[in-house]
Amino acid sequence: MNLSEYQSGHYEAQYEYQSFMPSLINHPWVIADPALSHLLSQADRALGELNAFSQLVPNVDFFIQMYVAKEATYSSRIEGTQTNVEDAFKDADDVAPEKRDDWAEVQNYIQALNYAVARLETLPLSNRLLREAHATLLQGVRGATKQPGEFRTSQNWIGISLKNAVFVPPHHERVGELMSDLEKFLHDDTHYVSPLLKIAIAHYQFETIHPFLDGNGRLGRLLVPLYLASEQILAKPALYLSDYFERNKTAYVDHLMAVRQGNHLREWLLFFLHGVAETAQSSIAVFKSILLLKERIDRDVLPRFGVRRQENAQQLMRYLYRKPVVDVKTVTELLEITQKTAGSLVDDLVSYGVLAEITGQRRNRLFVFREYLALFTR
Repeated sequence: MNLSEYQSGHYEAQYEYQSFMPSLINHPWVIADPALSHLLSQADRALGELNAFSQLVPNVDFFIQMYVAKEATYSSRIEGTQTNVEDAFKDADDVAPEKRDDWAEVQNYIQALNYAVARLETLPLSNRLLREAHATLLQGVRGATKQPGEFRTSQNWIGISLKNAVFVPPHHERVGELMSDLEKFLHDDTHYVSPLLKIAIAHYQFETIHPFLDGNGRLGRLLVPLYLASEQILAKPALYLSDYFERNKTAYVDHLMAVRQGNHLREWLLFFLHGVAETAQSSIAVFKSILLLKERIDRDVLPRFGVRRQENAQQLMRYLYRKPVVDVKTVTELLEITQKTAGSLVDDLVSYGVLAEITGQRRNRLFVFREYLALFTR
């Protein structure tokens, strides 16, 4: 199918409403568009640079966990949560009661993403893996009663009610067929489509099928890094688009709707590829800033600790690159030292400008590695 001839689907009459049946996507695609080709080249190049850079960064898995937390926060924020990246690293007791439901959803997203990436070692990217990730995503939070881990068996919609919906996805009896087609499309090597165009099409299709009763937006965005990891386009899962989608939320939603309503797939692909190129370049810049920050701390801060405290200081810094919010109790347990010794170590890092106290309390104080955290929130 030539991109210019693409038809997104048709409406099917149901009882007192119409549902949208998207066209199948597992077929030959002819995408001969100069603007798309140019932007695809830019996105591929940026992704290649990010892949190479991520393999050069020592202990890159520490830093990628920061990206996972950022992705979880921004993907959930698109759905209306009010948490932030700093909150994602706090324990439940340290989060304001009115934010705990949002915090729990972000924690579930982090678990679902980490679980799914690890699962790719033994299971291909598939409907089964997506259902498993969905079960983790919805465990114990809002939506926990909406068939976690199972494709929906009833109609859903986007909007305030079915009668006044902005969009009504396909009837639940169509979900199995459509998700099977999507899975085949992701793995079909007989009809070549550039991987970035393929996952852009697949993301649109997933969101249009809306195969679950809840959590479709978050899982559909999680599909992007999973696909890039499964195809080994990135050696490390270091590209997450939810920040780009959240900053351009209106355009993101409008582009998806424009495909359904007016067959504007080309415009969605341009929007998606621009996001890949922009996000990859931003991620490279962050990695470079991390290396400069780490080099400065290794040179100017750690030598201030004597020989006996040096190992503890280094171990705590390694922990902070993975989780930049900490309290004295955690440091005590991490380093297996006394609370007094842990408190002294934290106080020194505060005085050296590495940590900052964020509660203003005398007890149960929390400290944040603010300069590092800021690299992921600017």
